[in-house]
Amino acid sequence: MRDSEKQSELDHPVPGGWTAHKQKRAMQTREDLIRAARGVFAKDGFEHARIEDIAAQAGKTRGAFYANFEDKEDVFFAIFEEDLLRDQERVRPRLTAAATTEERVNAVTEDLLTLVRDRQRVLLGLEFKMYAIRHPQKQKRLAELHKEMLLRCCTAKIDNFLPELAELSTEEKRRRTSEIGAILDGAALNRLFDPANLNEEQLRRYLRLGVCEAMRGATAVDGCQ
Repeated sequence: MRDSEKQSELDHPVPGGWTAHKQKRAMQTREDLIRAARGVFAKDGFEHARIEDIAAQAGKTRGAFYANFEDKEDVFFAIFEEDLLRDQERVRPRLTAAATTEERVNAVTEDLLTLVRDRQRVLLGLEFKMYAIRHPQKQKRLAELHKEMLLRCCTAKIDNFLPELAELSTEEKRRRTSEIGAILDGAALNRLFDPANLNEEQLRRYLRLGVCEAMRGATAVDGCQ
């Protein structure tokens, strides 16, 4: 903010104006660090990424990083949450327009295909899980955090747009979202490893079967036979 703008704000104070400005700058700093972390994780891998490199890439200091995040794991979960919320907004229009279970199954399947095609995101997710596996003292805590965030970010989508699952208990929703996550990881890993043997149509069929199974309740789901 220029000196003249500061003086104007002092002469004609706006309630909360300076506080709002500081909050906006703080939010921008956090967004810059998240964006930088994506790039550093993609280039160096989660295990070897350094906090000072993330801060430098964002044009910030280490102090700015630690003012926003505790460690690399914390910034990963910020990226994960940001992606999940973006996913929810992306699939919302199609799920809202879906009139039948079959259309909802197709909408979720196509959304999963979109995720599988995102190479950077797939690699980050797989690397993070490998990091947890290599550090068994952290594995249980990280797996629980991952599962809880997945459920929290997906609950609105489940309850509002997938009525087949809305009445399930929290534990059952957690189990079924974990099932879909496992299917997604398997499909993504094999597509990266040997793309010639898993074409788009095979991938779509595989993911659709997983969605059908996760949505299945006491009775068969129409369109999934």
